[in-house]
Amino acid sequence: MRADTSIARKTRRGTRRRAVPILAAPPLPVLVGGTALVLTGALGLWQLLPDVEPTVGAGHGRGMSQVGAFDNARAGWNAEQILGHYYPGAELGQIGATTIGVRLQAQDDATLDTYAAAGAQVAGRMIGPGEAAHLTPMPDGGASVVVTAGCDGEVLWQSATDDPYVYPIGAGPGRPADEHLTLCGGTAYRGALGVALENGSYRTVNQVDIEDYLAGVLPAEMQANWADQGAFEALRAQAIAARSYALAEDRYPYAQTCDTTDCQVYPGTVKEDARTTDAVAATVGTVLLRDGLILRSEYSAAPDGGRPADIETFAVGPAPGDLVESLPIPALPELPADPGPTIEALAGESVIDTEYRRLGGPGSSIGAPIGPEMMLPQRAGTYRLYTNGVIVATKTLGAQVVDFSTLLQLVPEVGEQLPGSAATPPKKIGPQSDTPLEGAPQLPNLADVGPAPDPSGDPGANTAPDPSGATNPNAATDPNAATDPNAATDPNAATDPSGASDPSGGSAPDPAPEVSAGADPNFAPEQILEPDPGAVPPPLQASAVPTE
Repeated sequence: MRADTSIARKTRRGTRRRAVPILAAPPLPVLVGGTALVLTGALGLWQLLPDVEPTVGAGHGRGMSQVGAFDNARAGWNAEQILGHYYPGAELGQIGATTIGVRLQAQDDATLDTYAAAGAQVAGRMIGPGEAAHLTPMPDGGASVVVTAGCDGEVLWQSATDDPYVYPIGAGPGRPADEHLTLCGGTAYRGALGVALENGSYRTVNQVDIEDYLAGVLPAEMQANWADQGAFEALRAQAIAARSYALAEDRYPYAQTCDTTDCQVYPGTVKEDARTTDAVAATVGTVLLRDGLILRSEYSAAPDGGRPADIETFAVGPAPGDLVESLPIPALPELPADPGPTIEALAGESVIDTEYRRLGGPGSSIGAPIGPEMMLPQRAGTYRLYTNGVIVATKTLGAQVVDFSTLLQLVPEVGEQLPGSAATPPKKIGPQSDTPLEGAPQLPNLADVGPAPDPSGDPGANTAPDPSGATNPNAATDPNAATDPNAATDPNAATDPSGASDPSGGSAPDPAPEVSAGADPNFAPEQILEPDPGAVPPPLQASAVPTE
């Protein structure tokens, strides 16, 4: 940790939280008796024990000495006594849940490329497990977002957002490891990861709950095995000093502190240890105060045990009540579930939004949206992907639910754009589905409606070949076909499943396709792709460009 007493105190911007009463505790005791003098002499206990050494160097010698704290803890002092020795005149205070912004200096001038094993949230949407979000900061404070299949896979979708952060799927501190955001090729972090611009240069920021932050700091600043050497109270003292130091910082417009020895060493989750995490939990919310303001309590690994500091020379930060309260992860937008929403609520709905709401929204069988509305070829309409199907909408035919295979007939290139959650064989939603979508009109299968018409206009181009080899496209409907003397010798006649029931010996017409109640039997792929000549196309350049 490097001293930097030139940082002026500022009140942070953001959501204000009501003040948390300061603990009614007297000033910490100043322990400068004979015992302390013996323990902080030229030969401390830390020098006599194996595997007990400073973690990040000797440091500047101001404030608490980590090795001196080790000696004192071994002698039976508790954390409060240790802190009282090194910060005479300081008081104890208490804070509530608080988020801190940490600049990740190794990420300077780089885009943010991150993923989580359990999935994540970005730009108001969910991304699937292992899918990576790539964020580039923009001058307006937002970010450009590209989501890929894995860190180096194909592009699934891209967008712009005014919220330049990637969030884990669950809110609150102490999330499980599969929800931590991992840098592509790097380490993992608790909390959210985002981007910012500083004088035109890219910066990466970790917005993290202060207790989660300390779980990464403590084992990087002190050795976790000190708990096994009888110095657990030294770890508790370190947790309080590190919490106070971080919360008194105000280094950047976009982050309070950094992750190197310029501030406090913070490598993310890679060094987390249950012993140091226990020390953080045993001091949760406790900070050092000077005149009611959080003390920027400097410390180092001075090997001579250190001396009491003049806390009047240390900077201070905000009062506990002025801290920015931990904010929840932004909720993903959901369509209103109320069957009778207000006119104002409906004003921004598209036809697809309306149909999705009518079906039951995210709780319906079609599932959650996995992408924006997209344009159909020839600007014939729009479609949107969901976890279990697709809603297609045109001006003349309205909105209908189709399965992924039907969409691939309409937009073949969409197969390369499906996210991992939809790349597996889709769950069909239609008359043949095991679990049809209740109340939703369905399309007939493509096998029933036939292939799309040939652009050349030749009606025979789309006729399926006759397995018998006959080239007459009208053979199936020729009234004289039954008297053809060669019909009986047709080697394929016996295998025609409809031949046994046709008294004329010809093929029976295929039965009408079975559709669910309310379905439009004319809603076939070839009709979807007929553009409406009177429709004014939206200002889009290609079918792969979102309409919003």
